[in-house]
Amino acid sequence: MERKSAYWMKQLDERILEYLDSEGWGSPSVLARSRGFTASEGHIRERCKMLHYAGFIAPITSDMYELTTDGIQYLSGQIDARHRPKPTVDQVLRG
Repeated sequence: MERKSAYWMKQLDERILEYLDSEGWGSPSVLARSRGFTASEGHIRERCKMLHYAGFIAPITSDMYELTTDGIQYLSGQIDARHRPKPTVDQVLRG
């Protein structure tokens, strides 16, 4: 199935989800050093917070994430991200 991303999602979000799917877990610092990632650790951290707000990833520890069931279903095309909560900078980064 084809993935159905939301307007707020970026290509980096897809890469983060795919990485977590293949590796089982990851942190912004690990992803920033991984091959294929050109984004800064800070930018990856922001995107992880957005993906967490949307319910696609969950923290294992304060800075380490894993895919949720919804994240797995999104990657397989079973969930339409347009119907997920719409994160904003205020909601996500300022709590």
